Amino acid sequence: MKLFKTISKAWGVPEIRKKMIFTLLMLLVYRIGSNIPVPGIDRTYLSQMFSGDTGLLDLFDLFSGGAFSNFTIFALSITPYVTASIIVQLLAIAFPKFEAMQKEGNEGRKKLAAITRYLTVILGLIQATGLTIGLFRKAIIDKSAFTMIVIIAVLTAGTTFLMWLGEKINEKGIGNGISLIIFAGIAARLPSTVREIATQVSEGSMSIVGVIVLVIVSVLVTMLIIAMQQGVRKIPVQYAKRVVGRKMYGGQSTHIPIKVNQAGVIPIIFSLSIIQFPLTITYFFPNTGFSDFVNKYLSPSGNPGVWIYAVLNVMLTFLFTYFYTVIVFNPSEVAGQMKQNGGFIPGIRPGMATAKYLTDIISRLCFVDGVFLAAVAIIPTIVSAITPLNMAFGGTSLLILIGVALDMVQQLENQMIMRNYKGFLK
Repeated sequence: MKLFKTISKAWGVPEIRKKMIFTLLMLLVYRIGSNIPVPGIDRTYLSQMFSGDTGLLDLFDLFSGGAFSNFTIFALSITPYVTASIIVQLLAIAFPKFEAMQKEGNEGRKKLAAITRYLTVILGLIQATGLTIGLFRKAIIDKSAFTMIVIIAVLTAGTTFLMWLGEKINEKGIGNGISLIIFAGIAARLPSTVREIATQVSEGSMSIVGVIVLVIVSVLVTMLIIAMQQGVRKIPVQYAKRVVGRKMYGGQSTHIPIKVNQAGVIPIIFSLSIIQFPLTITYFFPNTGFSDFVNKYLSPSGNPGVWIYAVLNVMLTFLFTYFYTVIVFNPSEVAGQMKQNGGFIPGIRPGMATAKYLTDIISRLCFVDGVFLAAVAIIPTIVSAITPLNMAFGGTSLLILIGVALDMVQQLENQMIMRNYKGFLK
């Protein structure tokens, strides 16, 4: 496979090998911390809490590599930082001041990074407080104010440390630190998923044929995800010739690569967060009319709730696919830059006509991407509804794992290319 060949070649380069070792050590620190429990917690009660269908909490537990269900120091994982980053990106669209920072280059990015860090600490503090005095309150042995404050401080410090860890990987390691932390958390659940399937086979609740079908479907979904992640629509661009002094510039042909899956896994995460928010509230107010209504009509384990849940998931995934793609790729801005540099798409007038042409292409790609992401999002829900298999480790997890792995391969290749260029220039 290309992945293993690239890693093998990169390992042979001393500079890159140091970065790879540093990255692995940082991820090892993360996994060790994910097994250090928060003090003063009744572990027996925790195991009872997560013995059944826990809705959105399954997603949190998946991204934290089991740290959430075990209520360890990294129980919040990196989700406050991801939420803070998304909020800052939305602010850059809604408010001109944040948009101006985004266009200021390195200084602007440093300011936005600082705002993201502060917002991460605030969100981590809020989430830690909510979990301590809300969801996990009954699991705390000593409910004194001092114990509560200590637990809140430990959880907030844990997510802040992970933010720092991710930034250090960005600085001295290989790959995107935050993505790798999420990758490590999901990958850590693989052994337990395999063990669960083996247990179901031994108990007779799942047949060997079912396992074979599951493996075949997983391979096909993996191939589809790779194809979509690698899929690119190339828009041809021609630059006009310009005479500057005695020299002629331009005249070359190039293209604009537009990824089919521009939004990544963000639309699925947004969709799950919204539709499972009512289900999460029921954990704080059990045995009420509201909880009965949500469990029947909005829960993936309810009837007809599972189908309502699936339809809402598809609709919201489509909505956020279009919304987030606009954030990542702005046709008007691209058209303006092309016109300013003397570039044009053959057969299309520069300016507004180019922006409209790019918008039409993005709309068609968004539809294909929306269908793909919606399928990835709802297939695990449908499979869990009609089979005994718990698909907590489903298409979303595969999408993240494959996306991060492909990004890692690309960064390793770029590192080796840069090293070769440096050697050539010497």
